[in-house]
Amino acid sequence: MKIALITDAWRPQINGVVTTLQKTCEYLRSFGHTVETFTPDQFNNWPCPSYSEIRLALFCGPTLRKRLRQFQPDAVHIATEGPLGLAARRYCIVHGIPFTTSFHTRFAEYVNLRLRIPLSWGYAFLRWFHSKSERIMAATPALIDELRQRGFNNPVLWSRGVEVELFRPRDKGFLDGQRPIFLYVGRVAIEKNIEAFLQLDLPGTKYIVGDGPQRPELESKYPAARFVGYKLGEELAQTIAACDVFVFPSLTDTFGLVLLEALSCGVPVAAFPVRGPIDVILDEKAGCLDENLQTASLRALALNPEDCRAYAMNYAWQNCVRQFESHLAPILRQPGPRPVAWWQRYSSK
Repeated sequence: MKIALITDAWRPQINGVVTTLQKTCEYLRSFGHTVETFTPDQFNNWPCPSYSEIRLALFCGPTLRKRLRQFQPDAVHIATEGPLGLAARRYCIVHGIPFTTSFHTRFAEYVNLRLRIPLSWGYAFLRWFHSKSERIMAATPALIDELRQRGFNNPVLWSRGVEVELFRPRDKGFLDGQRPIFLYVGRVAIEKNIEAFLQLDLPGTKYIVGDGPQRPELESKYPAARFVGYKLGEELAQTIAACDVFVFPSLTDTFGLVLLEALSCGVPVAAFPVRGPIDVILDEKAGCLDENLQTASLRALALNPEDCRAYAMNYAWQNCVRQFESHLAPILRQPGPRPVAWWQRYSSK
């Protein structure tokens, strides 16, 4: 099958959405599919105001339409609601092409936090965007229920996976600093609620892995915390495995792929009991969820790393991608009439 995957979220962004899409493409190809990605770096693009890592492929419609016509996909998946997603949506609707979408990010909440645009407006846009989709893929059953309550049609489950070979227990000596070490990994942005973690009165050392528009402010305000920027691959796995508790302060994530990566490293999780964490941490042996993040962080210190690792082993990327594959909406092409040359039109008269 030839699959077109259109996404506004792509490198140089480093987040769970990009990781999920990259791993999905990798496994789909290993299953024998041809996957063509349509990403901002392939078009003229500009940095998103106040968030330069996010590239916006504005005015991408003509080039996108041409490439889709040339590729002739058997299935189209639109992963995001940005300029590329909008252009692909329009192309599919105009040409009667079925497509699927996915709900990765709480776009309405993020825009509300940054621009104070009412949540009702944000969700009205999202309902409109996904309204023509054959299926809306969402990461958890709870998110599916929420989408239905908000008026979305046809949400289906597309879970997440973890690379258990890369993210595994390792030597704790990779990180220095007084123990215990509490770690956050992700975007350093207001929607991640990182200050709720930095404000905690915890023993030991706090590490912040990641970057983003809020980093200069928080780094200046909390000099005792160690901001080390983005880490990738082996270095990221070593960093996570070397901490004692993984703290996830976000209140707006739909899943939190990095939670699985921490658990796979044998590191217990501390988080608020909100969507995302409550859908991932289904066993109290794997993490502590509490309205008081400090209480959750201190309680997590007592959890058994082996239990955390065993819990993460239940997730595998292959199963996740098979789910995605089963939800695609194949394009059924009917053989049309053979084109008639111009001279044949007139010679028959």
